[in-house]
Amino acid sequence: MSGVLVTGGAGFIGSHLVDALLERGERVRVLDNLDPLAHPNGRPSHASADAELIVGDLRDLATVERALGGLDRVFHLGGVVGNGESMMNARRAVDHNAAGTATLLEAVVERRDRIRRLVAASSMVVYGEGSYRCREHGLVHPSLRPPERLHRREWEPRCPDCAEPMDPVPTREDAPLRPTSVYGITKRDQEELVLVLGRAYGLETVALRYLNVYGPRQALANPYTGVAAIFASRVLNGRPPLLFEDGRQLRDLVHVSDVVAATSAAMEAPAAAGCAINVATGRRVRVLDLARLVAAALGSDLEPNVTGEYRAGDIRHCFADVSRARELLGFEATVTLERGLPELAAWVAGQRVPERGDEAVAELRARGLVA
Repeated sequence: MSGVLVTGGAGFIGSHLVDALLERGERVRVLDNLDPLAHPNGRPSHASADAELIVGDLRDLATVERALGGLDRVFHLGGVVGNGESMMNARRAVDHNAAGTATLLEAVVERRDRIRRLVAASSMVVYGEGSYRCREHGLVHPSLRPPERLHRREWEPRCPDCAEPMDPVPTREDAPLRPTSVYGITKRDQEELVLVLGRAYGLETVALRYLNVYGPRQALANPYTGVAAIFASRVLNGRPPLLFEDGRQLRDLVHVSDVVAATSAAMEAPAAAGCAINVATGRRVRVLDLARLVAAALGSDLEPNVTGEYRAGDIRHCFADVSRARELLGFEATVTLERGLPELAAWVAGQRVPERGDEAVAELRARGLVA
């Protein structure tokens, strides 16, 4: 019997993936714990009734075994998200992401004669800082910026060899993995567990490093994730978007429909097995410009509040080299910000979720994680 398990399938990306699978006529089962941080009202209205839902915990082996019954493919999107949240609740992040993935893999490995491939959601956070080029020393992958420089508001990383300024460049999958938050560490652990055990047991596995995903159904109740949705939620509540440092950080925002296309392709592409692959647009945007674009999409002229503060574990620049996704998956992102942000804004405008951004920053500041 064929069918697909989607862990985290009631969530933001997972629910869109489930819809796409159902449209193709797939038999779909969802395993989701309906975490209140992402689902404060329980099962979300967007969760399709055509997919079987098992409400349960990835860390519980009996639940995972039941969820895998009779299926031959797995999309693993389950886990907790958020850099800031993970820095305050480290064990929760490690437990759900690393231990949950290990439990799933143990069950999948026992069924590897039937389960032909597992595709797991990783993240850009595994890189830490993105890649840079020094005019003297070439390609550089710097570690976390020193606190003393951040205190002086010297935001740009400098070459560790000559201390000269560097130019940010697209980050390839062979860049070192140097996560700068607990969440980043757990995502690195997730993808390495998936790829190492897959290789050891002859199980086809793929790790997809999503960049900054945005679109309808983002978890607005979680103030630690989804930069575009957080900006939109603040604007709708009459508050200016809150930006750290000087707002000139570079990111790569990819629409959820493109992420679903890449994720679906990763299940079938023969050459993808055993690989980690960036899923992004290959285009960069400054966070300050993004905040203004979001406000404009909502018909607001609110200017962002650039605080000059910085958060522990934050990186300066990261945007993706997407050549591997093109070569292995035949994937190229098609949705531009100009097309995707109005759709996000329209969806956020229809939600009734309290905006908790100030509360979240205050909590981080109280713990010394914002300076």
